[in-house]
Amino acid sequence: MSQLYVSTHPLMHHKVTKLRDQSTESRKFRDLVREITILLAYEATNDLGLESVSVQTPLTTTQGFRLQDRIGLVPILRAGLGMVNGIWELMPQAEVWHIGLYRDERTLKPVEYYNKLPVAPTVQVVLILDPMLATGGSATATVDILKRWGAERIKFMGIIGAPEGVAVLQDAHPDVDIYLAALDEHLTPEPTKPGDPPAGFIVPGLGDAGDRQFGTA
Repeated sequence: MSQLYVSTHPLMHHKVTKLRDQSTESRKFRDLVREITILLAYEATNDLGLESVSVQTPLTTTQGFRLQDRIGLVPILRAGLGMVNGIWELMPQAEVWHIGLYRDERTLKPVEYYNKLPVAPTVQVVLILDPMLATGGSATATVDILKRWGAERIKFMGIIGAPEGVAVLQDAHPDVDIYLAALDEHLTPEPTKPGDPPAGFIVPGLGDAGDRQFGTA
């Protein structure tokens, strides 16, 4: 079974709380997504391969290290775009490709509409970026796409997850580790009366991460 990492860092708790607040405006929301991604990326990249190198300091020559693994980022459009810059601040050499999926609001199943992967993998590790792991459908479909493409090491990075989505992804892909800033309670059920929230949203959650980032709510 894959590893599920849920952050317990005080800074993460602080920033996720601000992210949830419905009064947080889009610009601040985007800043928080970037900051949370940076914190989460430290954990998701703690097993990257290193190679020894020799460097000249102002005083002498010494041995150090540089990353051996090349990293690819796959933000799931559109909400995943907000997580890219945080990782680029840590690893500006990371390659970025895009996969577009949207959730059919009737079936809750992912629908692929865009795929911009190169012909063959050029990296050793792929990080899937999506702020919300809700039903797990989009994450699972993205891993399916990446494995057919030839990716060997895949990890999922999200901000908020639901137990249902974690279970779906782990069941479908037990070799894909999951890194979250917070694990929430459950998903909203099918609405039974007017005014009920739509099905498949994370509770307590933070609403629609794409709408809140881009001001389209």
